[in-house]
Amino acid sequence: MASDPKATPPSSVFATGSISMRIYPQNELDAPEIIDLLCSQAALASDSGFDGIMTAEHHGGFAGYLPNPMQVTGFQLGAMATGWAAPCPVLLPLRPVAMLAEEVAWLDARFPGRVGVGVAPGSLALDFEAMDIDQAQMMPLFRAGLPRLTAMLSGRELGPLAGDRALRLLDQRPIPVISAAMSPAAVRRAAAAGAGVLFDGGTAITRIGELTAAYVEAGGTGPRILIRRVWLGEPPRQAFEDQFEVYRSYSTDAALAHWRDNGWICGDDPHQLAEALVTAVQDSNTTCLNLRIHAPGIDGATASAQIAALGAEVLPLVRERLADA
Repeated sequence: MASDPKATPPSSVFATGSISMRIYPQNELDAPEIIDLLCSQAALASDSGFDGIMTAEHHGGFAGYLPNPMQVTGFQLGAMATGWAAPCPVLLPLRPVAMLAEEVAWLDARFPGRVGVGVAPGSLALDFEAMDIDQAQMMPLFRAGLPRLTAMLSGRELGPLAGDRALRLLDQRPIPVISAAMSPAAVRRAAAAGAGVLFDGGTAITRIGELTAAYVEAGGTGPRILIRRVWLGEPPRQAFEDQFEVYRSYSTDAALAHWRDNGWICGDDPHQLAEALVTAVQDSNTTCLNLRIHAPGIDGATASAQIAALGAEVLPLVRERLADA
């Protein structure tokens, strides 16, 4: 029997007020162990109160990222009792847009209303070299691909794929698309394409506020996602500094000019940590929050304990404050 799109729950991915967690692979492990931990931490995040989880793409084992976040998202959704998951961001210039749209749509057919996707143009030469793609084509491919992806994941402009049964469902229930954005031009591009925006985690709140204003002024109506790196308790400071150096290694000078120290919010007091996060959301005029706790040198058990602690002690306070705002 064909599925009834009216019976399918609407997407809650990247919903206003949602709090998600970015899950990173532990590169000190072998591949099968990495997958096991990615799935168990996704389930833990869901069970601990996070609305969803994200994974992100780079290649060659770089900095704890994944070459296959789309595939891993499917693994994680299978391990999660509730909640959404999104490859966010996928490096859009590295793959055919129509193929990515098909993969996202069919994953959503298996997990209705629990799938989103974020995209970015990329930055690392290694990623393009590995895929035999000229990095000089990065931005032209991204500019052309973003509006096409958002259209296809809304069931529109399917062209030769008009007969695809998963894509056809999406005219009733679009899958939300997010674009990484660190400049006024990038937020205007996202707004024009009908995509939401994901801001860099180290960028100062004042700068993000400027970008959200530019996005709204350009007609953007999608989610505006604030990333914050957080730690409840005594912070592993060296790991934070090591992570900052990783980001510094591939971020542009323009992006780094708007960073604040090493990008982390830390504290022993859950109330103070929650207050800092709520203030960041309000001052940046963002609509939802994505938290990150992984860094080089933080082992899987410690990361898992931090996910559980944030879910139990900080998330309820953040939700209460945001609801009262």
